[in-house]
Amino acid sequence: MTSSKNKLFAHFEQYIKLSDELKSALDSRVSFVSFKKGELVHDADSVCTKSYFIQKGLFRTYFYKDGKEISEYFPAENEWCNSPKSLMTRQKDIYYIDAIEDTEAFCLQVNDLGFLFDHFPEMERYARLSMGTVFGHLMERITSLRFTTAKEKYDHFIETYHGIHHRIPLGMVASYLGIAQETLSRIRGEK
Repeated sequence: MTSSKNKLFAHFEQYIKLSDELKSALDSRVSFVSFKKGELVHDADSVCTKSYFIQKGLFRTYFYKDGKEISEYFPAENEWCNSPKSLMTRQKDIYYIDAIEDTEAFCLQVNDLGFLFDHFPEMERYARLSMGTVFGHLMERITSLRFTTAKEKYDHFIETYHGIHHRIPLGMVASYLGIAQETLSRIRGEK
């Protein structure tokens, strides 16, 4: 467990210097959780009160449109996952989260996150810097969805998820790209 927490601390230290006090505060507030493949991690019918830092495994965030699941994001090792709008506004949102694989993660409750922000100013810096990376990816995704061909969308997906794309079921990839699974199969066959 300690070596796993060291990975968590190393993640934070990519953005900020962790004092012994902050390490201790994080250590006492994160808990270890695990999910089985296919298990629902967050239900859109409830307010998101937890954020998960994935140690091993793969999640998917998705929503329903016209009765179909639309995949939105595939967080994996060394990434956080939550329903951001719900977590911050403490209101329900459209996003579900499930485990694509058996997954182990650290869990941080929203109230504990608030405590860390209130008592450790460097956590605000961490949030700002780490969210800048997420924002950049989001802008790339929007551009890809709006202005590219199906093949270009797939190429962007492979680039974005280069280390994990082979772990994501094709139906989920097709819904993420906004294309039919048959189109995706044809594109993959051309490679």
